[in-house]
Amino acid sequence: MKPYVIVVCHQKGGVAKTTTVSALGAFLAASEHPTLLIDLDPSANLTAGLGLIRQVKKSAADGLLGKEPLANLHQPTGIPGLDIIPSGPDISAAYQLMATRPQSETVLRNSLEQQELPHEFVIIDCPPAMAAITTASLAAADLAIIPTQCEYFAIQAIGSTFNYIRQVRSEYNPQLSYKVLVTMFDLRGKLHIQLYEKLQEYYGEALFDTIIGFDSKLRSSQIAGQPISVFASKTRAAEQYRNLAQEIVAYVHKRRIPRPD
Repeated sequence: MKPYVIVVCHQKGGVAKTTTVSALGAFLAASEHPTLLIDLDPSANLTAGLGLIRQVKKSAADGLLGKEPLANLHQPTGIPGLDIIPSGPDISAAYQLMATRPQSETVLRNSLEQQELPHEFVIIDCPPAMAAITTASLAAADLAIIPTQCEYFAIQAIGSTFNYIRQVRSEYNPQLSYKVLVTMFDLRGKLHIQLYEKLQEYYGEALFDTIIGFDSKLRSSQIAGQPISVFASKTRAAEQYRNLAQEIVAYVHKRRIPRPD
């Protein structure tokens, strides 16, 4: 069975996008679901956040340009069951070149479909901009996760992100699903609670049950080059991301069960 591909994307930065990729991947791997992370953000924050930035010799750019098959590019993170295809300094140039090529929107999907990967999940970290690489990632995905703070500008940007997803679904990937994940939530903040209720009202089942609260340990884990599952496994944030991994496994299992005729 081919891996289940998840893209984490949002037009606005600072919504815990990369943190979510790292933590979710680590907890999926810890629950015996081998997971591959693909860092497609030129900032390479995911790669750096796993302590690997100095070890990058080949990057996702080599796969996007067809220089190397994806199966040759993934490397271990040091966490059992969790691998990564890192970002590198050449990835911005790869985006520009890729955008000039015909059918660039399906290059990532074709690469994932044509190769045997030993992973149950692939999680892609996209740049905040809705660029050609984001289109290619969504065209390859089964599920788009949109992390958002309960802040006015972050929620406002969800609309633009959804419009982009709908366009990709219409043109390249009609099976693409999406769900919204609330991050950096303040239980004591009245505005956060009010905006969360609005999200529940508007998105319903497209909103994850799991909420990720604000936790300074998440930032500290990035500086340490470790996912929260390793850096501080007993914190509230770790438990929340563990719950998110369980929720996603249940969601995927439900969608993959064949329906009776």
